[in-house]
Amino acid sequence: MKKSIGFGFICIWIGFVGAISFMEAWLKFKAPGVTLPIGLGIGRLVFAALNKMEWVAFLIAFISLVQFKAKWKSVEMFLLFAAGILIVQTIWLLPALDARAELYITGDTVPPSNLHFYYVAAEGLKMITLITIAISLLKRKS
Repeated sequence: MKKSIGFGFICIWIGFVGAISFMEAWLKFKAPGVTLPIGLGIGRLVFAALNKMEWVAFLIAFISLVQFKAKWKSVEMFLLFAAGILIVQTIWLLPALDARAELYITGDTVPPSNLHFYYVAAEGLKMITLITIAISLLKRKS
């Protein structure tokens, strides 16, 4: 049962990242009347909420899989790797992107940066990691 909870929250986490980072993030700018400053304001709010939900999904999945007490070293390593990506996003990337968005929203000059590329790369790597965890858990019989 514990494995099922962990698997479920890994899948929920995959859904959050897929829906927000790979759909909502760029689609909102296609909506009529959504200017870049408005889209950035929405993005700041949505990505802050996503980050909190990712931590909830990680903690529940981690606790349930630890309680499962199976030989899951590869799953544990991948899950901790995903948490490492989440830490980098929480401590560095999201605050830096948030500060840049705030500058843009207030009309200040925003210098060029590769932060968005780093964030997208981190999201892609995190998705691959989470999918690997889900597949590994599916293959386990107990």
